[in-house]
Amino acid sequence: MKRGIVYKLFLLTTMLCVLILATIFVGQTIFFKQFYINKKVGDLESNLTVFEKEYQKNSHDMTKIQQLVRDFTDENNAWITILDQSGHLKHEDDFYIEVQLHEDYQTMVGLKTIKVPLYVIDGENPVQLSESLLKNSQVNLIGILKESQLTPIEMIIENETYTNPNLLEKSLTYRNNLLYKKIGRPREKLKELYASNENSDMVHLEGKIINFQFPRSNNLSIIYSNLLFLEQIKDFQNKILLNELDFQNFTTQQSNYVQNDIKYKILITKSDETNSYIFSMASLQPVDEAVQMIEEYYIYIVAFVFILILLASFYYSVKIAKPLLRINRTTEKIANLDFSETIAVHSQDEIGDLSRNINVLSNRLSMYIDQLQQDIEKEKKLENTRKEFISGVSHELKTPLSIMKSCITILRGNVANHKKEYYFDALEQEVDKMDLLIIDMLELAKYESGTYKMQMDAFYIHSLLEEICQKLMPEIEQKQLRVETHLLQIEVVANQRRIEQVLMNFLTNAIRYSPAQESIIVAIEAEGKQVRISVENKGAQIEKDHLEKIWERFYRIDASRKRSEGGTGLGLAISKNILMLHGVEYGVCNTSDGVEFYFYLPIKEGDKLIQTVL
Repeated sequence: MKRGIVYKLFLLTTMLCVLILATIFVGQTIFFKQFYINKKVGDLESNLTVFEKEYQKNSHDMTKIQQLVRDFTDENNAWITILDQSGHLKHEDDFYIEVQLHEDYQTMVGLKTIKVPLYVIDGENPVQLSESLLKNSQVNLIGILKESQLTPIEMIIENETYTNPNLLEKSLTYRNNLLYKKIGRPREKLKELYASNENSDMVHLEGKIINFQFPRSNNLSIIYSNLLFLEQIKDFQNKILLNELDFQNFTTQQSNYVQNDIKYKILITKSDETNSYIFSMASLQPVDEAVQMIEEYYIYIVAFVFILILLASFYYSVKIAKPLLRINRTTEKIANLDFSETIAVHSQDEIGDLSRNINVLSNRLSMYIDQLQQDIEKEKKLENTRKEFISGVSHELKTPLSIMKSCITILRGNVANHKKEYYFDALEQEVDKMDLLIIDMLELAKYESGTYKMQMDAFYIHSLLEEICQKLMPEIEQKQLRVETHLLQIEVVANQRRIEQVLMNFLTNAIRYSPAQESIIVAIEAEGKQVRISVENKGAQIEKDHLEKIWERFYRIDASRKRSEGGTGLGLAISKNILMLHGVEYGVCNTSDGVEFYFYLPIKEGDKLIQTVL
C-alpha cells in the first residue's frame, strides 16, 4: 500500500515530538549521572588546588588552618585533613601516649622516648582507652618506625592497678587492624627478619608510659568520630609505610570507594612546599547538589533540543526534493554508461517506485555490458593463447622435425645395416619428445585460457611428498643423490593432482641440475595459517637476471644442455599457472650453495601440527 506525502509528513512530525521527549528522558536517566560525577570531581579538584595554595600561605597558623578546613567542608560537602610525609595527622596532636623506652631499646633505635599515635588503634573509643592507660604502665609495642615516628601494629599494656573495676584482665591488647592484616602476624614476621638479617622498618619496643594525651570526650575531632574517613586515612598511611606509592610521580591521586551502595571519591594532593599530603573525601550522592546539577544540566539539554529542531526542520524541507535530485544525478550517469551509483529506496510512494525501476534498469544494463566486455576479453585472451601456442609449437617442433628429416634421408641411402638401428632409435626418441611437448603445450594452453576451474580438496602434503620422492628414487640413486626431508604432518587445502604435478616438476628439475653425490633438501614449514613447501638443490646458482624469466615457457638458460637432458621447457610455466590458479605465493631464490623453489598452501582449518622426522 502506497503512503502519501501527507501521511509521511504527519508521521515525521509525530516522530519529531517523540524524539524530543526521548532525548530529554535519556539525558536525565543516563547521561546526567556521569555529567554530575564529572562536574563534582572537577569542582572538588579546583577547590582542592585553592585550599593547597591557602594552606601553603598559612601553614604555621593553626587557627587559620582550622578555618580553611571548616570552609572547605561546608562549601564542598566533603571531608579534608592534612597528613605529614609519613601519612600521620599533622594538626591533630591530641591523641597519643609518650613511652620511655628501656635502655636496650634506646640503644637500638637511638631514642629515649617515643610518641605513639592512638587514633590508628582499633576496638576502643578514647574514653574507654584512657581508663586503662595510666602513667608507669608497661607497654609492649610492635610497629613501623620511620623518621623517629612509630606507627603501632600491635600494643600490649600491662598494669597491676586499675581504677575501673569492670576491667578484670591485667593486660590489654590493641591493634591497628588494617596494618595487622597486611603484615600478617607481626611477631612471626619480626622473627623471620631477624633470622635473615634483613633490614626493615618494623621494630619491637618495650617501655613504660610517662605521659598521655586524649581528646575530650564531649568535643571529639571530626577525624576521630568519622570512622569511614579515618579508615581511608589509615589505609593511605599504610601504603606509605609499606612503600606501595610512587612518590616520584605522585602529584594528585584519585580513587573510588563504595560502602553501603554509596560511592565516595578520594582525592590526595602532595604539597612539596609544606612536605605534606592534603587528603579529601567526598560523597557523590548528596541530594541538594544533585538538584543544583540538574538545573545546570537543563541548560545543555535545551540548547541541544533547539539545535535538533533546527536540523529536523531543515531535513523536512529538503526531504521531498532530495530523492528527485538524486534520481536526476543517477540517470545522467546511466546515460554516460556509468552504473556505479544506485538510488536508495526508503519509501513506498510514487518516488519510491520510480527509484526502484531506475535501479532495476541500471542493474540490467550494467550486467549485460559487463558480460559483453567479459566475452570480448575472453575471446581476445583465447586468440592470444592460440597465437602463442602456434608460435611456440612451430619453434619447438622445428628441431625434432629437422632431426627426423635427416634420419630419414640417411636411411633412404645405402647406410650400413649396423647403423640403421641407431637411426631408428633416434627417430623414436624424437617422436616421443614431440608427443610430450604437445601434451605439455595443450595442458599449458588449458590453464592460460581462463576457463579452467581448479577443484580444491584436503590432503596431507607430507604423504604426497613421500610418494613423489619414492617414484623418483631410481633417478635419485642413478646420480647418487641424498634427499633430506624436513616435513610436518599437516593437512592442506588444494588440488592434490595439480600440486603433485608442481612438486614433480620441482623435484625433477632439482635432480636434473644437481651434481652427482650432492643433496636435495625438501622441507615443509608452518607460517601462521599456511605452510611453506620448498625444494632446494645444491649446485650452480641462477643469475639474478634469469630468476624471474625461468617461469616463461620455452625459456632455457643453456638450451643445448637442457635439451640433451630431457624436458620440454614448459614444466615451470605449467607449475606457475597451477599455483596462480590456487591463488598462492610462489617463487625461486638462490641459496648459499644452490637454488630453492618454494610455494605456500593454506592449512585446513582446525588441523594440528605434528612434528615428523622423516
